[in-house]
Amino acid sequence: MTHHILKATKQTVHLGGFSDLLTPALTVDSGDTIEVETYSGYYVYDKAPPEFFTPEFLDICQNLPSERKIAGGPHLLTGPIYVRGAEPGDVLEVELEAIAPSLPVGFNAIRTGWGALPQRFNQPALRFITLDLENNIAEFPGGSGIKIPLKPFFGILGVATPETSRTSIPPGAYGGNIDNRELQAGCRIFLPIFVPGALFSLGDGHAAQGDGEVNVTAIETSMNGTIKLNLRQGWDLKTPIGETPTDIITMGFGETLDAALEQALNNMINFLERFVNLSPEDAYVLCSLAINFRITQVVNSPQKGVHGMLPKSILSQEIADWSIVNNQ
Repeated sequence: MTHHILKATKQTVHLGGFSDLLTPALTVDSGDTIEVETYSGYYVYDKAPPEFFTPEFLDICQNLPSERKIAGGPHLLTGPIYVRGAEPGDVLEVELEAIAPSLPVGFNAIRTGWGALPQRFNQPALRFITLDLENNIAEFPGGSGIKIPLKPFFGILGVATPETSRTSIPPGAYGGNIDNRELQAGCRIFLPIFVPGALFSLGDGHAAQGDGEVNVTAIETSMNGTIKLNLRQGWDLKTPIGETPTDIITMGFGETLDAALEQALNNMINFLERFVNLSPEDAYVLCSLAINFRITQVVNSPQKGVHGMLPKSILSQEIADWSIVNNQ
């Protein structure tokens, strides 16, 4: 097992999307840990206050090579990370060991034509929000006394697919722009692998976000983290699954919330069949009685997201101590 440090530079980040043709920023073995640096705000850097920058971030914004600009998404991602031995059909387990903002400021942007209420809020707006990293809060609006707890996570955790250019905006079976605020430090996400090496990238740091992310952005900020990457084989995974200390999370993505809910529900039923040994009908009933389905995000067009949360506490002691890894 090796520990790596992956700094964000103009050679180790890529903008706007995923590609299976990108040169890897780092090559690792299964079980390795990586300290990862990410930056957010590529398209707003010229409007940002000085504390929003480091010299390295400014160099990226001003001198990013054209071959690292993949598609039209707004996200600056660190990676891709190539995992030796990873093959299509395998599963990449990403352990989120630590996540923390690296700068004392973030931003929120309303974009014309985006968000849950694009007709009502049709003018672009950009706000920079101070982060009190010592007390782990952000006051918004400034001077209001409204204090938002910081609960940092990476909005994008995803792998490449056999496409030379895939925008970073919509999530999918590959993960990507999931924007699931449950995936904080101490959690794990399991991603299907589609290309050799997995080509995993991450970024889109969020210091705080509500379920739905309704105005199209959270408190977006540069974020550092420590992750561990493990290869898992022999599990036919079709869409991402998450695990927190208290819950198992199934996800669904669709052009409508109805479609996203249906996928998340079917994924939960399939999970309960396979790992809890319930019949499909009993699993369906249990989902109605005890599973919490939540809106993940409604703004990453064309895919909205819904996730179902299975509390481990309702299960038997033997299964409550269960780990996805031990059931493969």
